[in-house]
Amino acid sequence: MKLLVTGGAGFIGSHFIRHILRKYPGDSVVNLDKLTYAGNLENLRDVEGDSRYRFVRGDICDGAAVREAMRGVDAVLNFAAESHVDRSILGADEFLKTDVLGTFTLLEAARELGISRCVQISTDEVYGSIERGAAKESAPLRPSNPYSASKAGADLLVSAYWTTHRLPVLITRSSNNFGPNQYPEKLIPLFITHALEDRPLPLYGDGKNVRDWLYVRDNCAAIDLVLHAGVPGEVYNVGGGTEVENIVLTRQILRLLGKPESLIQPVKDRPGHDRRYALDCHKIRALGWKPAHEFGAALAETVRWYQEHEAWWRPIKSGEFKAYYARQYASGA
Repeated sequence: MKLLVTGGAGFIGSHFIRHILRKYPGDSVVNLDKLTYAGNLENLRDVEGDSRYRFVRGDICDGAAVREAMRGVDAVLNFAAESHVDRSILGADEFLKTDVLGTFTLLEAARELGISRCVQISTDEVYGSIERGAAKESAPLRPSNPYSASKAGADLLVSAYWTTHRLPVLITRSSNNFGPNQYPEKLIPLFITHALEDRPLPLYGDGKNVRDWLYVRDNCAAIDLVLHAGVPGEVYNVGGGTEVENIVLTRQILRLLGKPESLIQPVKDRPGHDRRYALDCHKIRALGWKPAHEFGAALAETVRWYQEHEAWWRPIKSGEFKAYYARQYASGA
């Protein structure tokens, strides 16, 4: 099978490309990535010499570039997205362009070229905050911020292409991913790298917001399963089954690093901050998937990776990220 993976230089996309090349010797991958701030070809340095892998720099909003990259492929997996809630609150325009218009451009190209499988990588955040229980795939979409709204819009567009055109689309909605190579604006890598630098860890609000954590390699296995065994037109939730309050997670990270809890710095909560995410994952478990990595062990492995790969994250934090962090937290907001 020949795959087009969009956003493959990012966190989840790069892990998925390595998963495919490792598991399927007969498969090949075209990686279409714009290389925005979170796209990093260092994430794929170990496979760049593989004859089954090809990188194409391009924007999923560029119809000509998309069609050229998509020609001759059997399936398309769309990982490309603007994905950081804080950035979407500061400026939503790029989120709407990439997440909605970019998805539309991919769908149109796939329809015209007769692609046999299209997988949209989405998020549990489209369901909004879940007070009790867990969201099923049939739950209404109630996004709370521009990022989750842009992903919900993309999901609805994908579903519409199934209903209208019978384009063989599938959607995966995963809980919070973590693991090696994650850009250090997200909670776990941010707090790990800040702690390694003995810098304050900016914890929103009372720290009691709950997230369900999913190791990135388990998510890749789930997406792989949906690609091969999922039913076109269907949505599949992918959750790690580990709900943790942010304050508890922060303390776990500090313990693993041998750092004091005095590094925790409460900051003003962000607007529209969802209290809790939770997914009902019976549907994908019925296909035979379950997480293979225990949360505590995977978190410890992730912490070790950042300890051992300062050459990967220090340039990021000393450049563009440093300016962003200063804007975001300097006033205590």
